Amino acid sequence: MQPTSKQAAKSKLELLKEKSRLAEQGGGTARVEKQRASGKMAARERIDFFLDEGSFEEFDKFVVHRSTDFGLENQKYLGDGVITGHGLVDGREVFVFAQDFTVFGGSLSETHAQKIVKVMDFAMKTGVPIIGLNDSGGARIQEGVVSLGGYADIFLRNTLASGVVPQISCILGPCAGGAVYSPAITDFNVMVKDTSYMFITGPDVIKTVTHEEVTKDELGGAMTHNAISGVAHFAADDDEHALRLTRELLSFVPSNNMENPPFVPTNDASNRTDEKLNTIVPEISTQPYDIRDIIHIIADENYFFEVQEHYAPNIVIGFARLGGFSVGIVANQPAFLAGVLDIDASVKAARFVRFCDCFNIPLITFEDVPGFLPGVNQEHGGIIRHGAKLLFAFAEATVPKITVITRKAYGGAYCVMASKHIRTDINFAYPTAEIAVMGAEGAVGVLYRTEIAENSEEYRHEKVSEFEEKFANPYIAAERGYIDEVIEPACTRPKLIRALSLLQNKRDTNPPKKHGNIPL
Repeated sequence: MQPTSKQAAKSKLELLKEKSRLAEQGGGTARVEKQRASGKMAARERIDFFLDEGSFEEFDKFVVHRSTDFGLENQKYLGDGVITGHGLVDGREVFVFAQDFTVFGGSLSETHAQKIVKVMDFAMKTGVPIIGLNDSGGARIQEGVVSLGGYADIFLRNTLASGVVPQISCILGPCAGGAVYSPAITDFNVMVKDTSYMFITGPDVIKTVTHEEVTKDELGGAMTHNAISGVAHFAADDDEHALRLTRELLSFVPSNNMENPPFVPTNDASNRTDEKLNTIVPEISTQPYDIRDIIHIIADENYFFEVQEHYAPNIVIGFARLGGFSVGIVANQPAFLAGVLDIDASVKAARFVRFCDCFNIPLITFEDVPGFLPGVNQEHGGIIRHGAKLLFAFAEATVPKITVITRKAYGGAYCVMASKHIRTDINFAYPTAEIAVMGAEGAVGVLYRTEIAENSEEYRHEKVSEFEEKFANPYIAAERGYIDEVIEPACTRPKLIRALSLLQNKRDTNPPKKHGNIPL
């Protein structure tokens, strides 16, 4: 007897449900439980936790690989080890892909790569951020060059999307070999302590080639890349923490380069002043203080979302809001190495400045810098070239730029840290600001070397005092118009918010060109 149309329709629906069930079970219950036992969430759990509840729409759920070598024709899993699609984060659209370590160790095949490429292309077409949840053993060896080609297809999209839509990589497991270059191109990398790692070559290969013994965590763990290499921007305690960080990061940035960041209404008064700011900068110019104390006070709700907290701590970068508007903050940190600029600090800040400029996020610079770090290692390491990256980034940026000089602004570092001379719109200074070629002690040592040798220590003190009186203040720069206003520190927040309001419709452009040649 032939089945009725209702029975046929029901069987087709049952087939769909069965295929969906198979796709959603990944590599099977045992492998999923093993993943959880290792302290990691399953791929679908990560997506469900990351996105607004019930908002995920999946693409390519039933895709399978096409390989027939090494017995792969008998090992096919629906989805082929990666879950792709789109959903909402705080009501805003994002594209997401999550590699599933329970299927072939999350290894990348031709079809796995094609799924990722599809959502990246969609993200570019629609002007939507792309979030990668990486958990993969690398290229699928059985597919040879085809899997390598898949990586290159992804790298191309990363490059084309750079500066067009925000790209964030969450490293939630292994990420090795060629796989590391996609996160390296993306804007931010979030890693998880103890369960994630990144490296070009693993400990076993290193031991064979160089005879060095190192653990995975020492070589490429979360804190290694957060504190030593600077490859990562955040170190999360677990998968959930990493995904919450990523959601928060998205709240500060626009969906694409044609939009402005989200506005977040605040009850924190725009005209709020704080007398504490008048005493944070010490009277003794060699005494350290934490620049974050100033940042927290001026920010909406006293909240600062710091980026790369553990790397190059002599400079502080991150996001805050002023009057509800998202801003990027770059600040020298006198509490570490006196806030001096070195290679790592220059590169860290330059990358952040360029990100903010790509995505229409105004830049606020707090300056207290004694100069560039001297030393043979710094010179041989290319401090000239790396310091020029920060100079290039600030000079090239066309977003609203506001600088507050809190204390020292010495030498070439004064120029680099968003000075008036490189198109910074509004430059404030505290009365404690010292703007000079160098500090008084160093200057007197150069100017009066012979006289000091011929006279008493009292003579040197007199000359130091004379130099400090003449140059260790903001008023000569203010007389020249290099400083727009010397302000009472307590008024920093209302001054910044008023300046941002003025610059709301700022227009600035760079000369027509394919792109600049930043000193990489």
